[in-house]
Amino acid sequence: MPELPEVEALRGFLADRLTGRTVATALPVAFHVLKTYDPPVSALAGRTVTAVDRHGKFLDLTLGAGDPAAGDVARDLHLVVHLARAGWLRWQERLPSAPPRPGKGPLAFRLALADPPGTGFDLTEAGTQKRLAVYCVADPAEVPGVARLGPDPLDPAFTQETFAALLAGENRQVKGVLRDQSVLAGVGNAYSDEVLHAARMSPFRIAARLDAEEAAALYAALTGTLREAVERSRGLAARHLKTEKKTGLRVHGRTGQPCPVCGDTVREVSYRDSSLQYCATCQTGGKPLADRRLSRLLK
Repeated sequence: MPELPEVEALRGFLADRLTGRTVATALPVAFHVLKTYDPPVSALAGRTVTAVDRHGKFLDLTLGAGDPAAGDVARDLHLVVHLARAGWLRWQERLPSAPPRPGKGPLAFRLALADPPGTGFDLTEAGTQKRLAVYCVADPAEVPGVARLGPDPLDPAFTQETFAALLAGENRQVKGVLRDQSVLAGVGNAYSDEVLHAARMSPFRIAARLDAEEAAALYAALTGTLREAVERSRGLAARHLKTEKKTGLRVHGRTGQPCPVCGDTVREVSYRDSSLQYCATCQTGGKPLADRRLSRLLK
């Protein structure tokens, strides 16, 4: 799943290529992808991209007001995209000339630019769980997922004191708190593992029980890990971002491999549809965490 660093890199990539350019067509291909109907996505045609922003894991393309004389609404519109678990953006210097066929392959949405003709991007989604979402709205806050977002950890206003106050009200495992988008915007399964490893903290610790020193260490690990990942991804083409994410991870997705810090074996705790990875030596005093799914299989 693309998380804050990858979406931030995509934002920069698209800002360089879309700002000031006019949309020719915006076409939903998969029936599930478009989550709004008013204004219609067809209203994006003829509008110029004026900005590309990020809200947590959401991309936000601002398209300038249309021509009232041509019957367009005289207001900006926003194309908001959430790539979900298996979605991705593919930049195309030459889009296929033939119209896409709904229901064929992973293609879910296509945006084509007017000049030069044929450039634009495709949104694709692999797998059977179709969660990629596109919204056409007058205000990004109309998107429920955007409206409920907590603070962005890379916002200059997100201080150590702000973070400590958030933790103090959370009587939950710190892994879940870091992933909760209504508490903190942009961090998912992979980077929460990386942050906790950098902080040398068990994912099962209760957030509200962290003392001031532990909260400070977690804040430093959170902001430092995300900033480093953003810098590694900055300037990369969209097609290289997935590989960059994988190569930059220390524990997530590396079950059975040696920890790069201490050399111990990276371990895993499995859930119904996800898993977490950690180093027992670095994070839990050498004690393996209970893997509930494995425990059930052994009964």
